[in-house]
Amino acid sequence: MRWQAKLALAMVGVGAVAYALARPASVRDPEPVRFAAVQSQLFAAGGTLTDAWADIDGDGDPDRFVGFDGTPSRLYRNDGTAGFVDVAAELGLVTERSVRTSAWGDFDSDGDPDLLLGYAGDAPVTALFRNDGPGGFVEVADEVGLRLNEGVTRQASWVDYDGDGDLDLFLALRDRENRLYRNDLSDGAMFTDVTRASGIGDPRRTVGAVWFDVDQDGDLDVVTANMNGDANGLWRQDGGVFTDGARGTVIEGGGRGVGDEAFGTVRPCVVDFDNDGRLDVFFANYGPNEIARRTDTGWESVGAVSGLAVDGRYDSCAWGDFDHDGTSDLYVNGTVTGGIQYRDWLFRREGGAMFLDVTPPQLLELNSDHGATWVDYDLDGDLDLALTGVADDGMHHLMQNLLRPEFAGHSLKVRVLDEHGRATRAGTEVRVYAAGSDRLMGTRLVDTGSGYDAQSDLPVHFGLPGAQPVDVVITIVGAGVRTDVPVDNVDPAEYRGRALTVRVAFDGSLFR
Repeated sequence: MRWQAKLALAMVGVGAVAYALARPASVRDPEPVRFAAVQSQLFAAGGTLTDAWADIDGDGDPDRFVGFDGTPSRLYRNDGTAGFVDVAAELGLVTERSVRTSAWGDFDSDGDPDLLLGYAGDAPVTALFRNDGPGGFVEVADEVGLRLNEGVTRQASWVDYDGDGDLDLFLALRDRENRLYRNDLSDGAMFTDVTRASGIGDPRRTVGAVWFDVDQDGDLDVVTANMNGDANGLWRQDGGVFTDGARGTVIEGGGRGVGDEAFGTVRPCVVDFDNDGRLDVFFANYGPNEIARRTDTGWESVGAVSGLAVDGRYDSCAWGDFDHDGTSDLYVNGTVTGGIQYRDWLFRREGGAMFLDVTPPQLLELNSDHGATWVDYDLDGDLDLALTGVADDGMHHLMQNLLRPEFAGHSLKVRVLDEHGRATRAGTEVRVYAAGSDRLMGTRLVDTGSGYDAQSDLPVHFGLPGAQPVDVVITIVGAGVRTDVPVDNVDPAEYRGRALTVRVAFDGSLFR
């Protein structure tokens, strides 16, 4: 791979205290951090837990599902300049359950996103809503073998773990073994529970999970986040069988240690925060937060030296280049527990290895917790911020990024689909380089679990200072093979208001 050729140089001088982070060739001063609430009355209701985005109607802009803690859920259709409209009742997607899990994925491979929900309380604790287009959504969990009657559901991830071209389902459970279901619909069967056969049935108290090719052997692995003092998991896959390799690594404790019931990890997030081409893992914790930097020999704890190891109670993490300076920024939201509202943090990377707190008053004054998602809802090129708040005085505001228009378009969104135009490529890696060179400008992962116990179906986003042409390299992962697919000399100006959409087969065949 072209990015691996640079790793030897990137690793020179790496230590526990200081290391070099590649920064873009940009000389402009940091942009002011400004956000404004959109349709604030519509999004004012509190008691919200999960927040997941997908283009449900194929009109090119992202729509929003919000799960509530016992009051009717909402599905907001994005009507562009006309704003958002709640169409949950119209499309058959209203539930008054406590929605703890929401994940968009095209499980039936028909080209549109379907929605898996996980509930708290009485049976059933799972529901699967098939998207039937203008006809709305139909609940089919029992029909396809995904109805679960017991368990406290948390992160659900639609991933093609076996590389056969369709989406399988991983479901984290806080009170019993995690579950893995293989998609056998193409064979005229249903989903098959392969938890025991795969070895992934971890009984620890799992609340978060993120899938990616940890060891770069061509299949998807998973990092699981566990609470109540339980160690985190690093489940490496070998031909459909998973083995936990977290012990003795920084991932095991995730910065908050192991064994104390008061501490745990809620959300792991994958990011190449230092632009070296490797995927690192951030841990949002009950306890100090942490970032595990991937090196050529393993994992390195850099939470403290980076300024990200704030101590408190945190529910979610969301990475994105909100100011288009070419680096990844981080939003972490504090939870509400024990009568305390822990504050939120917006960290911007500014020079060297450090992240600085740049949280504006517009975000600090919100009672947000749990859900956080970066999304370009208005298609102006920059990332806006969707939040939720579970408290009665919470909200689910959508905060528009007021980045100056001349910089908002300095970006590129990339949407990766399979050769049939279906969104079954979760876990795919996307890298961009300055056109005609080996200068890596960023690495992103197609979503396998984001926000808080949510999975969105969105393009990946790159901030590109100067909006110069770039080369895009898409790495498809599956069935023990990593395939690099180049898309050269892409002009971001041609994709203002839309994504570069690339259809890629497992063998690397490219369809535009």
